[in-house]
Amino acid sequence: MRAAVTLAVAASFAALVRPANAQWLNRPTPNIPRTAEGKPNLAAPTPVGADGRPDLSGPWWGRPAVIRVPDEALTSQSRALIREREENYFKDRPAFQCRPSGPDTPMGWRRIIQTPAIIAIAFDNLTYRLIFMDGRTLEADPERTWMGHSVGRWEGDTLVVDSFGFNDRTWLDARGLPHTEALRTTERYRRVALGRLQFELTVTDPGAVAVGAAYALTLPHGTSAASAGVEASSATASTANN
Repeated sequence: MRAAVTLAVAASFAALVRPANAQWLNRPTPNIPRTAEGKPNLAAPTPVGADGRPDLSGPWWGRPAVIRVPDEALTSQSRALIREREENYFKDRPAFQCRPSGPDTPMGWRRIIQTPAIIAIAFDNLTYRLIFMDGRTLEADPERTWMGHSVGRWEGDTLVVDSFGFNDRTWLDARGLPHTEALRTTERYRRVALGRLQFELTVTDPGAVAVGAAYALTLPHGTSAASAGVEASSATASTANN
């Protein structure tokens, strides 16, 4: 019997003024809906690209998430590593070592650049991801890299991204959940409005987590001189046997 663990995180986001260290504060983003006061209308309908697909392009703000997998679902090696990272105050966090974040959801800005054939995600720590949309499939045993290899497809208005080929030197979440080179991830992106992007991540790694695990959150859009504050409203976890 296989056990599945699902974590759902609901969050609310509010627009705030971008800090003074931002670039081009007085240059408005062109071609976006605006309110009567001239501010970006983040509740406007989802933009659509020339191919008729939802356009996910733009700057987005992300906040670290924690995959709350029950301790009994973790391997003994994973439990030991999490405890060790807590005891050394997370000094080995990849970001603290100036290393790419891998499958973890880092705090900060990321920009999505979308074309019909490929989607790029550029992070403000100078790392990036490429998601191939040309129909290719993941290789059975690719070279392991920091950010893995990703292919995407559309399921209605949802972008589904499958990734594989990560090295084992990064973390799965903010608390230091480890993973092995067998890690596979599935992400689901859905832009529900101009200023809101829903994101779900499911991870599978029998070498680190004895069950499948998932979490969901919403990313706010950063438009012109606007950024976002985040207030987590609820978090629930459930398990089921198949």
